[in-house]
Amino acid sequence: MLNIPTQSFPAPCSQQRVAPSGQSGRNKVSLKPGHSLMDWIRFSKSGKDLTGLRGRLIEVTKDELQKHNTKDDCWTCIRGMVYNVTPYMDYHPGGEEELMKAAGIDGTDLFDQVHRWVNYESMLKECLVGRMATITIKAIIPSPPANSLAPPKSVAPPPDKDSRPRFDWFQTDVTVHLVVYVKRKIPSSGCTIVDLEAGVLRLEVLLGKMSYMIHLRLADEVEENVAVHPALVGKIQVTIRKHTKGKWTSLGQPMEFHNTFLRKKDRVFHYRDCVLVSKTEVNHNTHLFRLKPPCGTVMHVPVGKHVYLKTLVQDTEVVRPYTVVDQNLAAASCHSQESDLYLMIKVYPDGVFTPHFNSLHIGDCISVSGPEGTFSLRPLRDVTYLYLLAAGTGFTPMARLIQQALQDIDTIRKTKLLFFNRREEDILWRCELDGLAANSERFQVDYVLSDPCEGWSGRTGRVDESMLKDFINRPDGSKCYVCVCGPTAFTEFTIGLLKQQGFSEEELHAFQG
Repeated sequence: MLNIPTQSFPAPCSQQRVAPSGQSGRNKVSLKPGHSLMDWIRFSKSGKDLTGLRGRLIEVTKDELQKHNTKDDCWTCIRGMVYNVTPYMDYHPGGEEELMKAAGIDGTDLFDQVHRWVNYESMLKECLVGRMATITIKAIIPSPPANSLAPPKSVAPPPDKDSRPRFDWFQTDVTVHLVVYVKRKIPSSGCTIVDLEAGVLRLEVLLGKMSYMIHLRLADEVEENVAVHPALVGKIQVTIRKHTKGKWTSLGQPMEFHNTFLRKKDRVFHYRDCVLVSKTEVNHNTHLFRLKPPCGTVMHVPVGKHVYLKTLVQDTEVVRPYTVVDQNLAAASCHSQESDLYLMIKVYPDGVFTPHFNSLHIGDCISVSGPEGTFSLRPLRDVTYLYLLAAGTGFTPMARLIQQALQDIDTIRKTKLLFFNRREEDILWRCELDGLAANSERFQVDYVLSDPCEGWSGRTGRVDESMLKDFINRPDGSKCYVCVCGPTAFTEFTIGLLKQQGFSEEELHAFQG
């Protein structure tokens, strides 16, 4: 019998993460009626034989895998496990063509390019054919030192060793202080995630595309409340209170990936259970959800980053990305010990995730990942004109970016938001946006409606070349930057128009999830 692992998402060593912002190659297609994700979940739970093997699990050779390479008989391999994806063909949001790229072959690399965040292990559980057969080659491999916690050799080291952070610690009779020296400017929106639970400290510092981690089982009992004190340049200090007074002889025992500096994409997701503490109506179908992390968690989410929410829907784990916003547009963009997360989420009645999330009661929990995403504030350092193009809930990453531009980046003379919606009642935070524009000469907002009422006097229609030319101007000597976020079709079309107008890759960022 094959030793098939329990299917869960993400698996302990899974590489399932979202495709980088602006680099997603995924094109959604229109699905046939009755072929939504919820329809697939129901179909996969119906008890039908989706593998054609009548419940057997087999070892699959490379030659056998290659035989199943047609639409009507399509197998693929992801991380050593083979799935019969034939029944899933008509349910796949990317369409048949995308699935067929991996027909009869190992599709792991193709999957990672565009689907890293998808919970394929849970979604395709009933399609599991078995494990790829492997050829065992005997070799003498020296055992690593007993206390070695070096990162896997497959993970490339950072290019510049001089930029590697380091840490130190000191103590009093009642507190322990851990200091991380990062040798660079710390963004005002934060870059630190601390989780302290049952005496285990997991501290991650996000530095661009890199991630520095401290992971320790502390030497003695501590209180599960943590204080993070970042300086603007150079260091981050974490303070923990001891449970009993006294001196420690050491900080604790190192755990997996302690004192490692890796690319963020090589880190496995870490989830913590957060409590729903409030839900506030934003408009007729969108709410602002406030989530409180555990008392031992401090999570600073940088501007432009998102988190993943994970929950079970009919015994299938569903994961969705959402951008963190602040409580309102007037919130100060500075460090705070408050780690509560605010998520502006539109509820789709026929959706899979949002109706379930909206049905949670105050006090219920949901699993939340740490920050993800590739957006960086670095390109904005010498920008003079910032243009933001958002459609619907694509406004969410723009909210904190507007705050950052107005409060912390003095070189930006003007920030302009072009906000696309279907109807006037769909506009998110309109009163706040109008108030901000009235009180700041450096901010302007224009609304565009595709289905306006008779009394609407603003812009109408959909994004096109003439609208962008009218909205975006490039004064001589200025440096412009454009951010775009919305449905995939909107984002890709808009980016294409901007490139036609002469904007380079370095002047554009597409938020995608």
